Amino acid sequence: MKTLIANALVVPMTKEGYSLRADIGIDGKHIAFVGRADASFQPDRVIDASSFLAMPALVNAHTHLSMGLMRNYKDDMPTLQEWLAEIFPVEDLLDERDILFASRLGIMESIQSGVTTVADMYFNQHSTAKAILEGGIRASIGITLFGDLNQSKERVKKSEALLKGFRNQPDRRIQFDYAPHAIYTCPEETYRYAHALAKDHGVILHTHLSETRKEVEDSISTFGDTPLSYLSRLGCLGDIKTLLAHCVHLTDEELIILKDLDATIVHNPSSNTKLSSGLAPISKFLEHGVQVALGTDGASSNNNLSMFEEMHIASLIGRVYTPTNTKLTPYQVLSMATTNGAKALGLEARIGRLEAGMEADILLLDLKKSHLTPLNDPFSALVYAAQASDVDTLFCQGRMLMQKRKILTLREEDVLKDANSCWAEVLARKRGEQNG
Repeated sequence: MKTLIANALVVPMTKEGYSLRADIGIDGKHIAFVGRADASFQPDRVIDASSFLAMPALVNAHTHLSMGLMRNYKDDMPTLQEWLAEIFPVEDLLDERDILFASRLGIMESIQSGVTTVADMYFNQHSTAKAILEGGIRASIGITLFGDLNQSKERVKKSEALLKGFRNQPDRRIQFDYAPHAIYTCPEETYRYAHALAKDHGVILHTHLSETRKEVEDSISTFGDTPLSYLSRLGCLGDIKTLLAHCVHLTDEELIILKDLDATIVHNPSSNTKLSSGLAPISKFLEHGVQVALGTDGASSNNNLSMFEEMHIASLIGRVYTPTNTKLTPYQVLSMATTNGAKALGLEARIGRLEAGMEADILLLDLKKSHLTPLNDPFSALVYAAQASDVDTLFCQGRMLMQKRKILTLREEDVLKDANSCWAEVLARKRGEQNG
């Protein structure tokens, strides 16, 4: 299948400030060219993109797709710890069918907001993997470790067996990593085990880190060290690629440690502010040469999966909260949501830029909107003005997942109906436990 995206305003994310009016050719799963089409390219489908902006599809580098079931539920808790005390008991009631329905919901919301790649951390990963294949997006799915070593080994053993059929997919849309939840739910032995697994398999270690002041204070009290320094001292961050979600309260000493690691901090500004966790000093991270990507966290602590909203909030916070002399630019924020996210997941050779040879993960944004008129600076418009609802068309590996806001891979009405009925059943189970 060959597709010609004709006469688009292209933001290829290849260098700062660069955009062009061009055609994009898609041949199968890959971008054939970005420039002017010639007679040798004979498309099967032509999209008139004269009123659209074309850019790389977005990468959500830290989320929990299935937590959309708990959207707007118990979200007025004053701290992360008090919120988790409400959420963990509900999660204990979820089964693989619940995770499947909830994952479909999260994937649908992701597609509607221009996301084709997610780094997900949850349990019953096989249900999420099934939904990913159905929805047509790509994912780095974390095999979550939680609890002591024996509990974690049992979780991994069960997960590996259920995920066997999802490995080595021909289109390589799913990869698996190892995800110890956090230092307050996983002891030293669990982290050492997760690190060994990640190193042996050559995959990512994905974890929550330094999300709250309490986590840092408890770490110092328990381990005599701050969270990142503690994991570094254990040898659980070296020799592998790591994805560190939140990192709101890192010390200057920890930033020095990070410079020698293959690590990416994933900034989750909506969740961090909503749960009163704090403001991550992204400008300081950038000045120290630390790579930063962007994530939404779960829809129960956000409460949506809009990466456009995350870009907007990250940019605003990055203009006000500047413990250094660096103020975030729109291009830096866009990079967090595209090229940096791709690199964080080891996918930088495949996605994150619009160039010939890259996989065709492309977002078409409708520019015929009052809030995008006039379009003086496309980078500024994308970060400060654009909305998820402006995404008109989305491709992943050259396959059209959404056109004119209609999702082509999932039945929207069924996904919404299943999610609502599923949540009603979960609440009924919860009442049954309370009354039992």
